[in-house]
Amino acid sequence: MIALSEYSPQLPDSASLRDLHRATEAARIAGCRIYHIPQELPEGVTADDALWHVPVQAGPDPVPAVWIGYIPLPEHYGSVYDAALRKNIRLVNSPDEFRRAEEFDRFYPLLADLTAESVCVDEADAGACEAAAAQLGYPVFVKGTVQSLKAKGLAACVAKDAAELREIVSRVLKNRRKSLGRVIIRRLMKLRHGRVGPGGFPLGREYRVFVYREQVLAMGYYWEGDDDLAGLAESEGAAVTDLALEVSQRLAVPYVAVDVGQLETGEWRVIEVGDAQFSGLSRAPIHKLWAGLVG
Repeated sequence: MIALSEYSPQLPDSASLRDLHRATEAARIAGCRIYHIPQELPEGVTADDALWHVPVQAGPDPVPAVWIGYIPLPEHYGSVYDAALRKNIRLVNSPDEFRRAEEFDRFYPLLADLTAESVCVDEADAGACEAAAAQLGYPVFVKGTVQSLKAKGLAACVAKDAAELREIVSRVLKNRRKSLGRVIIRRLMKLRHGRVGPGGFPLGREYRVFVYREQVLAMGYYWEGDDDLAGLAESEGAAVTDLALEVSQRLAVPYVAVDVGQLETGEWRVIEVGDAQFSGLSRAPIHKLWAGLVG
């Protein structure tokens, strides 16, 4: 297997960059060949230019590859996928599979009964957003079709009234990488939790599960730090992995990360999904994960 990695020591230090470094080194230890690719293509540089140093692979079948990096825009993913294919290298997820895992409005119809009721608004229509929130009942969780602004705290993604909703929607739409021009209004799930993070965000009892070709390779508690709720009984672990496998089967995406959380009522629900190539590791055992991918 080949790993195309965006990690570079020249990039500004961050928790995400350290995650990329860990993943790149784990891939190397697992036996992957590592090739660096830029995070973004400068103007006038094509994906073929960015992969100029990657040799064409021998053999009748494309060599499988995993992209280690930040979530790219759909057009960027497609261009890199095609350029790699011209080198006889195939990323584990096709462009359509990447979008089905990353874009909420594409995966929600397949998972609606497994997660919180949600309404997708395709444009900056305040009236449509407010109608959706009224239908679901305040407070609501607000996010872009790719990501939310939860890193900025509870007030950046939970609206208690129409004024707060308009403010959050405006901020989400300004970030195209997170929204792609679309807003998702969700019924707020009350997750079991014992801690609250910066900005008042509840650190719910949540697990990230990595599934490759309908096999769970690794899973780990979503949040860092000591948490009395992190441990799982055997029956709870089975419930989490069973739900993640159900998601994988419905989406038909080869490599997917599934976030599963427990409601205050004890029920397990899908929080979010994503293309696992670009998902943070949380507390999943990284060497076990990469051994499973390569094996």
